[in-house]
Amino acid sequence: MAHKGSLVCVGLGMTLGSHLSPLARSHIEQADVVFAGVSDGIVELWLQRLHADVRSLQPHYREGQSRLHTYEAMVETMLAPVREGRRVVGAFYGHPGVFALPPHRAIERARAEGYAAHMEPGISAEDCLYADLGIDPGRVGCQHFEASQLMFYRRRLDTSAYLVLWQVGIAGDLSLARFSTPAEYRQVLVDVLAQDYPAAHPAIIYKVATLPIHPPRIEHTTLAGLVDADIDLHATVVLPPARALEVNHEIRERLRRLDQAVGYA
Repeated sequence: MAHKGSLVCVGLGMTLGSHLSPLARSHIEQADVVFAGVSDGIVELWLQRLHADVRSLQPHYREGQSRLHTYEAMVETMLAPVREGRRVVGAFYGHPGVFALPPHRAIERARAEGYAAHMEPGISAEDCLYADLGIDPGRVGCQHFEASQLMFYRRRLDTSAYLVLWQVGIAGDLSLARFSTPAEYRQVLVDVLAQDYPAAHPAIIYKVATLPIHPPRIEHTTLAGLVDADIDLHATVVLPPARALEVNHEIRERLRRLDQAVGYA
């Protein structure tokens, strides 16, 4: 049987005030409690104009503490008023399901305990990246990796597609407790990528604009240049394709014969 309390995790989008959907805004305004999963005080002040009871989740972050402990504390903080029968909204940057573990866990746990819980999407940094860099992911394909995950595991890269690397500012952090890693760690990332890309291959450092008055950061460099570049937690790195798409003649011929067999040719 469903309980009275509820949880909705909404996306605020990336640019303050510009990306909030009418449905997400409605959930915020009608909530009993709103938890702000944002790191910008200006965004929190803006949220307080929409709701009288906005509570920050940022105090749970501590340098040297595993982010897994931080995320668990955030989940339980959001669920406490849900269990009291209140309508709770978690408001997060961008899309609440993209590079945001607490919304997923909170929704899963709330549902398991019999509470209504769901997620409302938002405009993510990925959406802004496509617009600002003029990339159509359907043209040659686009692969996305969290930088540390790419380093920790053996992955196969397709150099005929775009490569998008997220959270490069903490690349190589085994502790899950740092807010940044130094250039030596990015050198390891570059060494991993150098197995598939030349050192002089173009690279783009991208950072979405969070205020309407600011432009996005779009800095062109090379793969080797990433080591000493200024890259924080919110910057994304894009590597354009290094080779052209390779025609699969065998599959094309098979499809041609199939077209003839079914009468399309």
